[in-house]
Amino acid sequence: MAKHNGRGWYGKMIAAAVGVTALAAASSVWMAEAGPVDGKAGGAKASASSSSTGSKVKPVDTSIAHSSDKGARGVNITIDDGPDPTWTPKVLQVLRDNGVKATFCMVGPQAKAHPDLVRAVVAAGHRLCDHSVDHDTTMDKKSQAYQSQQILDAEKMITDASGGVRPLYYRAPGGAFTPYSRELAASHGMRPLGWNVDSKDFERPGTTAIVGTVRRELHLGPTLLFHDAGGDRSQTVAALREILPWLKQQGYSFGFPVR
Repeated sequence: MAKHNGRGWYGKMIAAAVGVTALAAASSVWMAEAGPVDGKAGGAKASASSSSTGSKVKPVDTSIAHSSDKGARGVNITIDDGPDPTWTPKVLQVLRDNGVKATFCMVGPQAKAHPDLVRAVVAAGHRLCDHSVDHDTTMDKKSQAYQSQQILDAEKMITDASGGVRPLYYRAPGGAFTPYSRELAASHGMRPLGWNVDSKDFERPGTTAIVGTVRRELHLGPTLLFHDAGGDRSQTVAALREILPWLKQQGYSFGFPVR
């Protein structure tokens, strides 16, 4: 999610709720980046390594992805901060109603607490993304050991909750990437993931405002940012019901971020 303030709202709340101790840009292009979805993207700098679950994975490109695998008329729907037992099912229903696949950037303890929802996301054909353990938007100011814990612990929580399906991307909370975090994520097969359009739905400005932001800023690029946790997301659900059909009417297709 976009930066809001400090560690973000997860730092203490999720740690207390799930029993996890808190250890603590949008530049854009519409051209599709080269690189197949199987993780053999050109220019990858990270070396192969064992993942948090112990088996080998193929490293991917370390650069921050913004483009869509559907090309110039593709858009990527990305959903951050869940899964949430109230709002994730509603978001899944809207996506299902419109025949749209999305990328869910999950916070590790949320995934651990709701494995049924993680598996529902996977079963519906959506992709998983690692969004750290504590949603600390100051991660880029922390030690490499801290960054590693946040990324790899969340990767394991999400993979375990899904029944073995790994996250294919890593989105730093608030975009707080570092060269180290990008290299680490890429070495575990997770492409660093940015965004082009922040819908600002996290601020709950109203459905009309969310829709207006997306329409106004769509020219910035194809990766759109929404949320399915962090409070009442009814405005997000309502906005998606308007935005998804509108995008289809404009001739866009729905894809996934390039890998």
